[in-house]
Amino acid sequence: SVVAEAVPGDVRLVDIGSGAGLPGLVLAIVRPDIHVTLLEPLLRRTVFLQECVDTLKLGNVEVLRGRAEEFAGKRVFDVASARAVAPLDRLLKWSLPLLREGGELLALKGERAAEELADAEEQLRTSGVRTAELVTVGHGKVEPPATLIRVVAGRAPGGVRQGARRKERVSRAKRARGQ
Repeated sequence: SVVAEAVPGDVRLVDIGSGAGLPGLVLAIVRPDIHVTLLEPLLRRTVFLQECVDTLKLGNVEVLRGRAEEFAGKRVFDVASARAVAPLDRLLKWSLPLLREGGELLALKGERAAEELADAEEQLRTSGVRTAELVTVGHGKVEPPATLIRVVAGRAPGGVRQGARRKERVSRAKRARGQ
């Protein structure tokens, strides 16, 4: 997987909307140094992914059924990957709450990558992102090379990670109801 060259070593990576396992399953195979969580909401796909993991005896992979929003504030990762899941502005809402401060979103995008980056400008500005850039990978391996959007998570405005802020609101609401 050409995405592997953009992933730092020894990280916890979540592949959002894994589907048939691209790029998450392939990353787990070519990069045994990283721990990969395949996050997928559909049961039939998680069954397939688990069969692949078991058959290939991949000890660095966990298959998790659910939506990214359900794990905000509960799980934290160093890197999030996504391929053909949603436009960047929506993908940011789902992925940033799963990333530690300084963590990276690697979104595989085709020829519309620059356009999506421009379209998500408002979301990038308001979500405390440190940097957002286009990255080309796979030179000499695939034609044309693949384009990724790399977003480095910062802190949300107010100094609190997105996921932590949501958790705080839920806790306040429960206290107000006397729970």
